[in-house]
Amino acid sequence: MFTGLVQDVGTVAAREGCRLTIATALPGLALGDSVACAGCCLTVVEVGAGAFVVEVSPETLARTHIGAWGPGTKVNLESALCAGDPMGGHIVTGHIDGLARLLSVEEEGEFRRMAFAAPADLAPLIAPKGSLALDGVSLTVNGVDGPRFDVMIIPHTWENTTLSLLRPGDPVHIEADILARYAARAVAAMTPRGG
Repeated sequence: MFTGLVQDVGTVAAREGCRLTIATALPGLALGDSVACAGCCLTVVEVGAGAFVVEVSPETLARTHIGAWGPGTKVNLESALCAGDPMGGHIVTGHIDGLARLLSVEEEGEFRRMAFAAPADLAPLIAPKGSLALDGVSLTVNGVDGPRFDVMIIPHTWENTTLSLLRPGDPVHIEADILARYAARAVAAMTPRGG
């Protein structure tokens, strides 16, 4: 489990098939640890000096934009929560629901308003003032219009995550709030089917 508060922006140092080596300043990583890589929970299979290795399954490649990562790709990183850690963002599982696309970025003083288009099946899970994770960053939704939604980025987040590297059309991992997922599932189960 994670909070969506990015601890480091790592760099893909090498890729060999499904194995990625990511250079990072994250301290204390050990074999078997879970690390959110752009929001996707991956298992550390090897640790070296200033880097770790993960293996990406076909299912993960099908649901994410990790297949496009190569040497030099910047990646938001967060270590898994430990009991007693502060809960500053929101509950993030690291299970990516799909890909949203950046539509626009507008400056508003020191802040940036970023507008995205969500996949149609995920749009009902996004609510104004609700939480979601984009490339592993915990964000509050400002407004929603069908599949379109926007978030406001504070200067600290802009400067310390990969959001500032995005351009219109770029994909981002989207993880809907877990409470929204369960609420939608419960409502669907209670809704009578027509017949």
